[in-house]
Amino acid sequence: MKRGDIRIGISGWRYKGWRGVFYPQGLRQKDELQFASQAFRTIEINGTFYSLQRPAYFTAWRDQTPDGFVFAVKGPRFITHMLKLTRAETPLANFFGNGVLALGAKLGPILWQFPPNFRFHPEKLATFFTQLPRETRSAARLARKHDHRIKGRAWLRTDADRPLRHAVEIRHDSFRCPQFIDLLREHDVALVVADTVDWPLLFDVTADFVYCRLHGSEQLYASGYESEALDLWAARIVAWSQGGELRDGDCAHAKKAPAARRDVFVYFDNDAKVRAPFDARALQAKVDRLLQGNRKNRR
Repeated sequence: MKRGDIRIGISGWRYKGWRGVFYPQGLRQKDELQFASQAFRTIEINGTFYSLQRPAYFTAWRDQTPDGFVFAVKGPRFITHMLKLTRAETPLANFFGNGVLALGAKLGPILWQFPPNFRFHPEKLATFFTQLPRETRSAARLARKHDHRIKGRAWLRTDADRPLRHAVEIRHDSFRCPQFIDLLREHDVALVVADTVDWPLLFDVTADFVYCRLHGSEQLYASGYESEALDLWAARIVAWSQGGELRDGDCAHAKKAPAARRDVFVYFDNDAKVRAPFDARALQAKVDRLLQGNRKNRR
């Protein structure tokens, strides 16, 4: 079985503490994304989580990154944390109309991060999942239902009809149940494999791609990953891409997903002590070595 695409990157790129450490001394702030996108094939956009953006921002991000680069985009906390997924149609229209589609071919998965006090509610989740557009053309149609919040500055078109992928990150133990995994698989929504001591870490594969966030397994946003830990994550990533489903961690469902090659997206979020970019580079190197070894073994 051929493997899926593997993209390893960072969550966000604009951090003051990275300047002179990851970013070269004297690099202009406006050039940081361009620098980071040369080091990684994917980056999460965090600003979309906190507020609506403008189309000009997305077009600038698109133009500052090389061909073949992909952004993951965080869905608004207004939908996940404040509305708790209810009355979401207009906020979804505002989100998809605020410029997301201007990323074009560089638009990757959309991440929906649930708050720690958000419990498993199957009916609410099912309703929300059915509202999510699955192609960019559907997203453009939804965006036309926006309200006054983006009036006069909406981006309501797509240059091509492309699939849209969605992932959810849970932070409450009530999601540790087979019903949740069944629901995700029914709607082809990925369960984020979130490595942290603070929230559930589940390894169930639920979609045609895998989305992984490495927050720091010992101290949230701060602790780094040593070589042995990165070896383990590299083995998992390669297995996922080749259709496997490792059961070396907790799973909420006894049934495995069907074997199929899957794209894998991995983001390091342990930015506080400037570990994220260096851990991402180290993990990429280990994945590359594993893949090279696999190719040699097949000869």
